[in-house]
Amino acid sequence: MKALFERHLHGDRTIWVVVLFLGLVSLLSVYSGGAWLIWRTPGGGLRLLFKHALMLASGGAIMYVASRVRYTAYSKLSQLLIVVTAGLLLLTLLVGSNVNGASRWLAVPGLGITFQTSDLAKVVLLVYLARVLGKHHEEPWTFREVLLRLGLPIAVICGLILPANFSTAALLGITCFTLLFIGRVPLKHLGGLVLLAVGGFALMLTVAKVKPDLLPRLKTWEARFERWVSNDPVDTAEERDANFQANNAKIAIAVGGLLPNGPGTGTSRNYMPHSESDMIYALIIEEYGSIIGGLGLLLLYLILFFRAVRIATRCDKHFGAFTAIGLALSLVLTALMNMAVSVGLVPVTGQPLPLVSMGGTSIWFTCLAVGIILSVSRSLPEAAGQQGQRRDRSTATDGPDVALA
Repeated sequence: MKALFERHLHGDRTIWVVVLFLGLVSLLSVYSGGAWLIWRTPGGGLRLLFKHALMLASGGAIMYVASRVRYTAYSKLSQLLIVVTAGLLLLTLLVGSNVNGASRWLAVPGLGITFQTSDLAKVVLLVYLARVLGKHHEEPWTFREVLLRLGLPIAVICGLILPANFSTAALLGITCFTLLFIGRVPLKHLGGLVLLAVGGFALMLTVAKVKPDLLPRLKTWEARFERWVSNDPVDTAEERDANFQANNAKIAIAVGGLLPNGPGTGTSRNYMPHSESDMIYALIIEEYGSIIGGLGLLLLYLILFFRAVRIATRCDKHFGAFTAIGLALSLVLTALMNMAVSVGLVPVTGQPLPLVSMGGTSIWFTCLAVGIILSVSRSLPEAAGQQGQRRDRSTATDGPDVALA
């Protein structure tokens, strides 16, 4: 294992181990959660497992390649991609695949695959903001500069995500404002941006009442929020169907108890929708218990975030520090939102559990974000020293061969 890290898996070793554990949990849980396909389609469970394993393996390859690229390259690349991403988000709203009234997916011509452009937008926007914050870190900010250089990109990207995916736009906005706070943007300027964001959203809601096509999922948002805050008993079949997913997630958690019941023992997969994706955290608790499955999984994400904070505090470049903390914060907040939905703390959102939920290209972009964090970790002084020692040992061992070459 030590030789594997020294020769191939460079960067923060703890993050590599955490990602490996999350991948193993994902394989076990997705296979268990998708077991309903076995009786519906012969061999469906194995096909699901193979497809998910392929996505995780390809995601691991993306993470490895991203970690090998010098992190400063992402700074220049973000300047171009922020414009391209805005165009892709607009294209998705206009001609994207529509599922349940939401245009979130864009087809890749000739490849037969679709991807959520919002997943790409999260990575690109945070890296771009890290670039701006790092470049102007020592300069005093005026409100006009904050508005144009930071507020405008956030407004455009989040505004284009919002009509089809409120939870993703809200989480991304919270992550961006937190990153701006960490980047020491004056609080009075941040307060101004918050007021503008709230005012813009209120205006959009007002216009949507007159033109429903502006926010086609507004009624869905209202219904989910009302079901969450309401304490009235469920009387009608329609209300029971609307609360079916959230209620059965709570039942799965209650059945799971504190200690593990064993892999594959969960029964919620037979009746709970999306037990292999949106509600996979409830299934994990049902099979592995609240201590190992629930708290253990939460601990893995917190360890990943702690290591990213450690990388940020030790990085000698502001861009690298802001990039690591921003991407890790986005990943962990998404995980916490998924967990909060499963236990009923927030309304149903549809956010996945990063690196665990069954997904398509969302796994790739999550692995890309982790790969960028690992790339930053490779630039740390202790990492550079270890690489230098490896090169010295390699030169000493292969000295005759090099001389002959």
